[in-house]
Amino acid sequence: MANRNVLSERYATPAINAIFSERGKTIAERELWIAVMKAQRDLGLDIPADEIARYEAAKENVDLDFIRDVERRTRHDVKAKIEAFVRVSGAAEHVHKGLTSRDLTDNVEQMQIRKAARLVFGKYVSVLRHMADRADQYRGVLLAARTHRQPAQPTLLGRRMAMWAEELLEQLAGFERFIADYPLRGIKGPVGTQFDMLALLGTPDKVAELERRVARELGFSKVLAATGQVYPRSLDYALVARLAGLGAACENFAKGMRLMSGHELVTEGFREGQVGSSAMPHKMNTRSSERVCGFAELLKMYADGASRLAGDQWEEGDVSCSVQRRVIIPDAFYASDGLCETALTVLNGMGAYPAVLDREVDRYLPFLATTEMLMLAVKAGVGREAAHAAIRKHALSEALRLRQAAAADNRLADLIADDPMFKRAGISREALGAILAEKAHFVGLAREQIAAARSKAAAIIDRYPDDAAYEPAEIL
Repeated sequence: MANRNVLSERYATPAINAIFSERGKTIAERELWIAVMKAQRDLGLDIPADEIARYEAAKENVDLDFIRDVERRTRHDVKAKIEAFVRVSGAAEHVHKGLTSRDLTDNVEQMQIRKAARLVFGKYVSVLRHMADRADQYRGVLLAARTHRQPAQPTLLGRRMAMWAEELLEQLAGFERFIADYPLRGIKGPVGTQFDMLALLGTPDKVAELERRVARELGFSKVLAATGQVYPRSLDYALVARLAGLGAACENFAKGMRLMSGHELVTEGFREGQVGSSAMPHKMNTRSSERVCGFAELLKMYADGASRLAGDQWEEGDVSCSVQRRVIIPDAFYASDGLCETALTVLNGMGAYPAVLDREVDRYLPFLATTEMLMLAVKAGVGREAAHAAIRKHALSEALRLRQAAAADNRLADLIADDPMFKRAGISREALGAILAEKAHFVGLAREQIAAARSKAAAIIDRYPDDAAYEPAEIL
């Protein structure tokens, strides 16, 4: 008994599954054949219009059992697909004239890739919109920013969301260009010279026009001019690398959610009846954020796999890459689809705990303000290195006390005010207190940066309003 694909079954939505299903692939193959027949007829080949109409009417009449039976007999999948299409259409044998198997398989795979890429792109537009909305929602929520996992300076939760949104935006803009410029292999024949189609149509101009018409019918604006039996697998590598880049932007968001949740600063959402741990009843694990990270890691694995196919074709082509590509390409899209659905679920369900956030900021604020205290000392005439050493000594001492004694009161400002060096410079306890009194001023240009990131994101969100409005299905 064959096992099912867990990515397809558990995480991917029906829309992406339909593209890579056997039925979906078979319909795409028939769409290509119909586009070729129409172009061939317009360019002088004797293919009656009513015969093409028969094929069009039968396009979605797919009998997979019959196709498998023929393939077992003929040991050839394309031959089985041709025989099945002719049979259900009741038309004469006009399918596949002047084509080789790779004219069908490579172009159809590219049709699937382009369609799936456009679907995933749309979902990432929605992820971007949700991130931008959260950035705006949390633009007034103060947060202790961390570098190297250590408290650094105050920031805004909205600014952190804007940081992740901007990273996604940059990746999304590149993916948009990739889709727009993605070239079709075209009808090239066994080795790429188009000899068979030239023999069939008679002139180079007709061959070129057929290829233009087929590409346009299938939604492609560009066609490769001199590819061989297979299109360059470096295109697959570029595709999966783009998907991995998009996943990485969401992984940064998901890791941030996991880390903040561990400090009880935010929640990704925890539903009534949900169980966090079978052993520890109190736990509310960030299972969905963890899943986003898992998908992102899978995409990086697939990108590595696709990199090994790039540049590995012999002469005009071979199909040694077919085993890997049958796994990597659909699974990369299943993972991307599942990642988007999960990230959107987290973005919809997340919430902040302002009281806990404020308490953390208050605990660390004197440490977070040390750079401003240092500048105050420098302006008062204290040497920068001497002031830095004094502040560092008191900060480390106070940090150790807070940890060892589990103390809540941070006395760093008092220690600095009592330091003889600072007293001689005329830096009073009141002056240091004034620095700490207005917490909001520590965030610098965070609010302006949120606005700038939202403005940049709006350009792509406004271009794709239907995609931006997308909401996820319920995830398992």
